[in-house]
Amino acid sequence: MIQIDALLREYDRARAYTDDLWKDLTPDEVIWRPREDFSAIGWHLGHQAHVAHFMIRNLTAAEPSPDPELDALMDSANPEKFRGALPAVDRLADFRTTVAERVHARIGDIAAGRVGAPAQLAVVATHLLTTLINHEYQHDQWISEVRARDLGHSLPPDPESDHLRRIDGYLVCDVL
Repeated sequence: MIQIDALLREYDRARAYTDDLWKDLTPDEVIWRPREDFSAIGWHLGHQAHVAHFMIRNLTAAEPSPDPELDALMDSANPEKFRGALPAVDRLADFRTTVAERVHARIGDIAAGRVGAPAQLAVVATHLLTTLINHEYQHDQWISEVRARDLGHSLPPDPESDHLRRIDGYLVCDVL
């Protein structure tokens, strides 16, 4: 099984690829919705971070949300047409950065054995990180489609890793 530190690098690689997909877009492009039943790129960005925080919080450490006002907005249980107005791009970027820092801190504590039940949480952390990476790439595919098809921007090359492949068109970290 892949080590936690290698999975953290894969997590960072996935997040960097996400950044390649949106950081060169205008704020208007990030919050634009192609149709009422589609989510904006900005929603996907917030949702990726929201799920990462939610999973870390609920599976490894109870801690408050870094931005509680975004929790309901970024929850995929809300149908697209009811997802409301998105916050400013800077706020989304800060949310993503804060969540990634918390993922690294908590998973780092698990990898170093600074938790109760360190062996059990190491197994949880390995599966959790793999899930977070694949969730990031899942939404990257949708961001890519809006970026290329609807906004007319070229796509960056796929990230390079021995642990990545495409399945059904989606990048997947396949390490287990």
